[in-house]
Amino acid sequence: MITTIVTDIEGTTSSLSFVKEVLFPYARVHIAEFIRNHSHEPEVSELLQDAAKLTDDPTNTEALIEQMIQWIDQDQKVTPLKSLQGLIWENGYRQGDFKGHIYADAAQAMQEWHNQGIKLYVYSSGSVYAQKLLFKHTEFGDLTTLFSGYFDTHIGGKKETASYSAIAEQIETEPENILFLSDITEELDAALKAGFKTCRLVREGKVDSPNDHDTVSNFFDIKL
Repeated sequence: MITTIVTDIEGTTSSLSFVKEVLFPYARVHIAEFIRNHSHEPEVSELLQDAAKLTDDPTNTEALIEQMIQWIDQDQKVTPLKSLQGLIWENGYRQGDFKGHIYADAAQAMQEWHNQGIKLYVYSSGSVYAQKLLFKHTEFGDLTTLFSGYFDTHIGGKKETASYSAIAEQIETEPENILFLSDITEELDAALKAGFKTCRLVREGKVDSPNDHDTVSNFFDIKL
């Protein structure tokens, strides 16, 4: 019996284009200015120190900025970068530069599941902070009240089985009672190995089911 649903964001609840064509470019344009203006703040300073440990020249701020831009261009899942992007996106949301994109079927289905007493969680490579911002600032209003919790790469990589086992342990739910939603087969494979039920979202292109995962094109077709 499914009592809990853990969902990915990009390509699942939200369009790939929103992340790749709106959020990433916005962070790329503003990251240098943001770091220079906010590096003295404790939260930002700590993130910069964490990021610097992954570079060859940890004392050079301008070199670090260039490295972060390179990570953005390469879509690298670097945890301190993801956290910095979240802080930059917060400014964009608050200024009304954009709203968090959520598919209408996802918004409606998650509301219905929440009303039925099913617990909802998010697991995304984007930081927890960025996740909350996206769901707070949508055209459907603030959707953060639907979720019982959020997970990012601090829990582990999304293609690692141990990450899903850790999530099940943290939310104190048996894996077989958890449904994981994603558009990435490797993530679904890892969740399945951890004992989760799985469902693959194919938002564009032909819907097929070539592997061990149910495959649908929208949230209305998901079977619990």
